[in-house]
Amino acid sequence: MGINKNALIRYKVLDSCFRNRARRYFIDDLIKACEKTLLEKDPNSGGISRRQIFEDIAFMESSDGWGINLNKNRDGKKVYYQYSDPSFSINNMPLNELEIHQLKSALDVLSQFKGMPQFEWITQLIPKLDQGINKRQEVKILMDFDNNQYLKGIEHLGPLYNAILFEKVLEVSYQPYQNKAAYSMEIHPYFLKQYNNRWFLFGFNKANQKFDWNLAIDRIVSFKEIKAVFNKNTQINWNAYFDEIIGVTKPQNKQPEQVVLIFFGQTGHYIESKPIHGSQKSRWVDENTLEVRLDLIINYELERLILSYAENIRVHKPDSLVKLIRKRLADGVNIYHEIS
Repeated sequence: MGINKNALIRYKVLDSCFRNRARRYFIDDLIKACEKTLLEKDPNSGGISRRQIFEDIAFMESSDGWGINLNKNRDGKKVYYQYSDPSFSINNMPLNELEIHQLKSALDVLSQFKGMPQFEWITQLIPKLDQGINKRQEVKILMDFDNNQYLKGIEHLGPLYNAILFEKVLEVSYQPYQNKAAYSMEIHPYFLKQYNNRWFLFGFNKANQKFDWNLAIDRIVSFKEIKAVFNKNTQINWNAYFDEIIGVTKPQNKQPEQVVLIFFGQTGHYIESKPIHGSQKSRWVDENTLEVRLDLIINYELERLILSYAENIRVHKPDSLVKLIRKRLADGVNIYHEIS
């Protein structure tokens, strides 16, 4: 028997009724008490049948529930219900097997976020929960997140999160992509962002006085805390910062502009069901052609996204983006000419 939200509410109401020695709760009283609480939480909730309450009581008495000891006292032809021990409450009971299963299922999902300090306790708790689970009813993993556990530098994620949380200034040794030697910089970390299975750190770069400096964590060689006053002067709203772009690259002194893309065939249906940006507005030109309008800042990630659709997309506007994509496609074709 699964415990859903309404069931938990009913169990708590029944628990309160069974503990109450000031009045007698017959089956109709139990139904009214449960319906009253459910209606307070959800005005659209329906009524509760006698059969449902009897099933709830049976579950609470079972080993799958809380194994409650319930007196069923007769008053004429009617029966009222009370705990044998008035000090008993299911709220004081340890987790039952079903609750352990449900908790472990949730923890198994959260445990996929390896490297995050707020989830480190999960690896210690799951073995303890396993001790309380009947191995014949082992919990199955039913969902999986797109999470790159083998990303270089993933071990930095937890310490960087803590540095942001506790406002610690960092000296970072960083290795750029262009085969140059690693260099050091002072960073005041503000925000972590995941994009395309990679993590990026945003913060204040003291050397150039830039508040949204961007570092890929797989390029961070090492870092350490240094004694310096943390710069809290950023006015950046990180919840809104990425609204005007795709990915993490936000070019300086560029404003959003309208981008018009044409998608062909099945790709059009895919883009319609999975918009590539929050500003997306789509219309079908014909059964094979989808026109997509976007309002965003053109950046490197947008270029890469367009190129990933190859022959299934054409850039219509703006002209500057048309020329850029045409050149990149031509350069790609030339590479194959060189080896033909």
